[in-house]
Amino acid sequence: MTPITKDIYIEDLVRDYPFSVRFLSERGVKCIACGEPIWGTLQEAAREKDFDDEAIDQLVEELRAME
Repeated sequence: MTPITKDIYIEDLVRDYPFSVRFLSERGVKCIACGEPIWGTLQEAAREKDFDDEAIDQLVEELRAME
């Protein structure tokens, strides 16, 4: 399994941690398009939704707590 960091690729996150899809969706972070993971990292996807560094770190912490 790939460790959850802000630099984890969305594809790896979705594959290794299926719960992350719902978690991110509820926070407005797009991780699935047309049934497939989007390209890029968790940080890049969060930045597209105007998450700052602190908010991204919080996402990572919450995801890790759900493992």
